[in-house]
Amino acid sequence: MNIDQFNFAGKKAIVRVDFNVPLDENGNVTDETRIRGALPTLKKVLADGGALIMMSHMGKPKGKVKKELSLSQIVNNVSAALGVEVKFAPDCANADAEVAALKPGEALLLENLRFYPEEEGKPVGIDKEDPKYDEAKKEMKERQKAFAKKLASYADCYVMDAFGTAHRRHASTAVIADYFDADHKMLGYLMEKEVKAVDNVLSNIKRPFTAIMGGSKVSTKIGIIENLLGKVDNLILCGGMTYTFAKAQGGKIGNSICEDDKLDVALDVMKKAKENGVNLVLGTDCIAADAFSNDANTQVCPSDNIPDGWEGLDAGPETRKAFADAIKDAKTILWNGPAGVFEFDNFIGGSKAIADAIAEATANGAFSLIGGGDSVACINKFGMADKVSYISTGGGALLEAIEGKVLPGVAAIKG
Repeated sequence: MNIDQFNFAGKKAIVRVDFNVPLDENGNVTDETRIRGALPTLKKVLADGGALIMMSHMGKPKGKVKKELSLSQIVNNVSAALGVEVKFAPDCANADAEVAALKPGEALLLENLRFYPEEEGKPVGIDKEDPKYDEAKKEMKERQKAFAKKLASYADCYVMDAFGTAHRRHASTAVIADYFDADHKMLGYLMEKEVKAVDNVLSNIKRPFTAIMGGSKVSTKIGIIENLLGKVDNLILCGGMTYTFAKAQGGKIGNSICEDDKLDVALDVMKKAKENGVNLVLGTDCIAADAFSNDANTQVCPSDNIPDGWEGLDAGPETRKAFADAIKDAKTILWNGPAGVFEFDNFIGGSKAIADAIAEATANGAFSLIGGGDSVACINKFGMADKVSYISTGGGALLEAIEGKVLPGVAAIKG
């Protein structure tokens, strides 16, 4: 079903949104991008005269109730964004009373889905190596179905609009779709846009294609890095993973973040880049600090020669120039992950250099896709959202889609 053609009047719609928004230590939302992204779909349900039930996860509570990850903290933000008073159901699996009381034009937010292990469908407290694991997994899959069926029972129709979790076959993103016929399940507006943007980057590559991968760990990005090595002309690897690459080549990295068990992976990436004729751009200098804090003392030093007691927190001036050179003539650009600890205002220079170069390239006709929470937060922090082609709300999902994987959250609707 297409959401545009569906009339929600008099119906209860359960919408899987991605409200996994960043909070500060007092539980205040620091970036509302994901809430805003969901609005077209949510407003369509209400405007048609439907009753709206929203469900989401937040963080990784791993099947336990964690107060600091309660969605009750964002009810006011969602209410303000939607323009209606949002009601709250403190237990997503026992919300019958709240759902029954919901009238057309009203909205309800369910508590964090991941307070239940059934949402992710992974057995809890048992090791993969345990001989009983397969049995536990089978049992959990049955429980996951029951959980999904319960969520489905709240509504007449299901809308999948959480691109950020579309790469997972979770109860609320895919399994629930089994309980609705083809005429009563659909992708939301955000999902439709996201699927199209990925298509733009993959099937419509204009060269040169530059991908920028940042963040602290090589391990979480290795699949996408390997896939991109077969597609891109330039690959910039930045952020914390810089120091894993520096150490792999025998460099001294002081107290910098490093995955010691991934040094061979780093060397392998360098080898593959060479074999594929990809220009691999790694940081050569960095801004090092004597503490992990905004007010730390800093010095510029080579990324592979950081003094003891110091750690690299941002890309240095030479590196920024190298990044910009690999970006500004590109015609297709993908950015996922910052170049430094951008949460600290004194360490945003590297990420800002990337953003500026992307803006310049976009103005010259490049298609630029920004994906992943941190890159999006960077672009918003710099007030540059209107200077790029498309901002994706889904980090992992975007990367898996670009890896060429089928997203379960899309397949569950489209079959």
